Amino acid sequence: MIRVLLVDDQSMVRTGFRTILESEDGIAVVGEAENGQQAIDQALALSPDVICMDVQMPVMDGLVATAEIVRRGAAGAVLMLTTFDRDDFLFRALSAGAGGFLLKTAEAEQLIAAVTALANGDGLLSPEVTKRVIERSVRTPEAAAPPDPKFDLLTDREVEVLHLVASGLSNSEIATELFLGEATVKTHVSNLLTKLEIRDRTHAVIWAYENGIVRPQAQDADSSPSKTRARR
Repeated sequence: MIRVLLVDDQSMVRTGFRTILESEDGIAVVGEAENGQQAIDQALALSPDVICMDVQMPVMDGLVATAEIVRRGAAGAVLMLTTFDRDDFLFRALSAGAGGFLLKTAEAEQLIAAVTALANGDGLLSPEVTKRVIERSVRTPEAAAPPDPKFDLLTDREVEVLHLVASGLSNSEIATELFLGEATVKTHVSNLLTKLEIRDRTHAVIWAYENGIVRPQAQDADSSPSKTRARR
């Protein structure tokens, strides 16, 4: 059962999300909060699998609350929800530690899929969001700097998995690509996140682009895992 905490200052929005999510077998809404401070308290008390977090709320907004939830090590991947498709919200949410970003105008099926993906540890970056992350990463000065030394801690297999994660593949798709069991892939993902000191696979994607491990022209032979390792 996927346990979900809903955080939004509008009760009608929370009711709508609850109706959508609980229409799906295997998802249960275990709590609600109407501001960021309540979200922190509920996250610590209920240990949800996924926290659906509004951005703009009174008392404490969702961005501050997300950063505090992550800092305190509370359970639950944060799915940031907003009415506004703004880059500043997107990048602040990701910087705060959110595992996914979804517009409130998304279809019901997309909300269910997003919650399920985060609960399964797959993270959530839509192709549009990924494109914006890549564009921002490749134009920042840090993108030209040498990769983080922690990259050298990864095994060759973990590098392969990192490339595929950054390409947007799920664990099951990576398992098919590398002829591995899905449980083995989950172990590799967990290991590389631990070594890189990254919270989730969404931030592994950002890390890979920001450190030049994966490049936008992934189809280029020079961007293959083996070539990237060789350049190091």
